[in-house]
Amino acid sequence: MSIQFKNRDHERFYQQCLVRCGCGDPYHKAFFYTMGISGETRKHVEDVFDFQEDVIRPEGLNKGWQTSGSSCLTRLAFNLWNGWNADGCATPYDLFSTSDAAYMLEAIRIRYPEYCREAQVPSKGEAR
Repeated sequence: MSIQFKNRDHERFYQQCLVRCGCGDPYHKAFFYTMGISGETRKHVEDVFDFQEDVIRPEGLNKGWQTSGSSCLTRLAFNLWNGWNADGCATPYDLFSTSDAAYMLEAIRIRYPEYCREAQVPSKGEAR
């Protein structure tokens, strides 16, 4: 699966985080891909992820650096990590109102590759 990165910094961050955590499962891939989309979220990843405990830090959403765009990315990353939606603002309506929506969709493809293969159009007579 070829991954579309926003820029070289995004790709470099993604690779470094996967090496740092020592995991390459879809949870980690989607989380670090999403957190790498923005320079601000890359810079503050440790506010929202504990590398030693391998857990998200929801309290990171309350940090002063968070903007509407970075909080959308962080909420999506949390939701892709474990379904997190504790504050009720991790719905598509809340999240995809950003210019990074295409990269956010790429994160979903990374997290759920088994459901994001090229769509097969049912032939006539098949149930839809």
